Amino acid sequence: MRTGFDNEGYIRVQSEHIQERIEKFGGKLYLEFGGKLFDDYHASRVLPGFRPDSKISMLMRMKEKVEAIIAVNAGDIEKNKMRGDLGITYDMEALRLIDSFRERGMFVESVVMTRYASQPAAIAFEKRLKALNIKVYRHYPIDGYPLDVEHIVSDDGYGKNEFVKTSKPLVVVTAPGPGSGKMATCLSQLYHENKRGVSAGYAKFETFPIWNLPLKHPVNLAYEAATVDLADVNMIDPFHLEAYGERAVNYNRDIEVFPVLNSMLEKILGESPYQSPTDMGVNMAGYCITDDAVVSKAASLEVIRRYYGLLKERKQGNSSEDMISRMEFLMKNANIHPGDRSVIPEVTGRAEALGVPVSGIELDDGRVITGKTSALLGSSSAVILNALKVVAGMDDGVLLISPKILEPIQKLKTENLGFRNTTLHVDEMLIALSVSAQTDPFAEAALEKLPMLRGCEMHSSVILSPVDDSILRRLGLNVTCEPRYQSSSLYQGQRRM
Repeated sequence: MRTGFDNEGYIRVQSEHIQERIEKFGGKLYLEFGGKLFDDYHASRVLPGFRPDSKISMLMRMKEKVEAIIAVNAGDIEKNKMRGDLGITYDMEALRLIDSFRERGMFVESVVMTRYASQPAAIAFEKRLKALNIKVYRHYPIDGYPLDVEHIVSDDGYGKNEFVKTSKPLVVVTAPGPGSGKMATCLSQLYHENKRGVSAGYAKFETFPIWNLPLKHPVNLAYEAATVDLADVNMIDPFHLEAYGERAVNYNRDIEVFPVLNSMLEKILGESPYQSPTDMGVNMAGYCITDDAVVSKAASLEVIRRYYGLLKERKQGNSSEDMISRMEFLMKNANIHPGDRSVIPEVTGRAEALGVPVSGIELDDGRVITGKTSALLGSSSAVILNALKVVAGMDDGVLLISPKILEPIQKLKTENLGFRNTTLHVDEMLIALSVSAQTDPFAEAALEKLPMLRGCEMHSSVILSPVDDSILRRLGLNVTCEPRYQSSSLYQGQRRM
């Protein structure tokens, strides 16, 4: 796969830039970390060469100077809010974040419960954290937030929040998801540090939008597509343009809140160190793009994938017509069409001709391989096997899984587990292929090629079962589907149809 991003260069220059910002504030910086700190697959898709763990790898270069605070909105705990991409609640994601830091030898021992109002679920979570020897601090709702700056930056505002004692020069404030109170946590800490006579500063880390790319660059449009549910809009930063005569891209929420944030910083520090919301950022990703054509194409494909994700969610009742309209408007203005992703017309055309579900995979060399549903294999399982044969240089007629292995699995599904459908899902097919590989050199050779499918584009003519969708994503395939079910049944939630 062609790359368009210098990952090693990024890790180096990004860590150096953050160190410069620490020194600017006299040796202490609270860094609000937006987006995904771990497992940033969006960035790796739109910036080929960017690794999903790049941001934590960057912090690892500074790990002796870093500690983390996890901010969790107590109201989100009470509502049992979920992180959609992982399917886990925010309280469990907070624990996962702590484990992820500690596995890498990084210091984290504090959780801030923001907007704490004695919610029963928050109290229970607080007790659990303390039982795990994790320190818990309460930050309370503040009347007049965020506009009443005089009240917010006072002993009756931030002053009532519990102060988190920190010992490292760089304090990364991260959270399970948006709206968790990361910025408020940083500013509350600045208020308390200032009252104690400690010099400290604030900065923000957001990978997207990339401030020094054009406003309508596909990478920045892909960010808008990813946040269409939040109605985020990229804009030229007017404060930056006025202060420096330089065009910089930011997004509407940061631009809208900047005057208030700036007033808070002035009241806490005596004067604000920033002239614009772009000034607050430390993101250096734009300087590490090595091939604009590669990242532009990758980002355009991401927009198409996000569009098909919305169409699927609409079919399932989880997205609005307004979201679809915003996405279609974005695509029209950017001249991005579903057919630009060549696997889509190939799959839909073949499915219409055959009258059965079809899946397709576009290989790195541009070839599109398809597979159809049969009595033995679902279309996703079939296309994986077909693609493995192609990349392994095998004839299409090679049988990779022996009937002696398939028949017992089908019998188990129908006679013991009570499923009507005998076709193998992707996980079942991979297990059968792994078993065959123990005695069949062709199956062994095909299995060895499985990593070569990572990063390939895949499309299905029907909505995939949850198990197939999950396994295909674990394999690293960029999966989309047409917004239609394989059957007309009202209930589509069963794992094995």
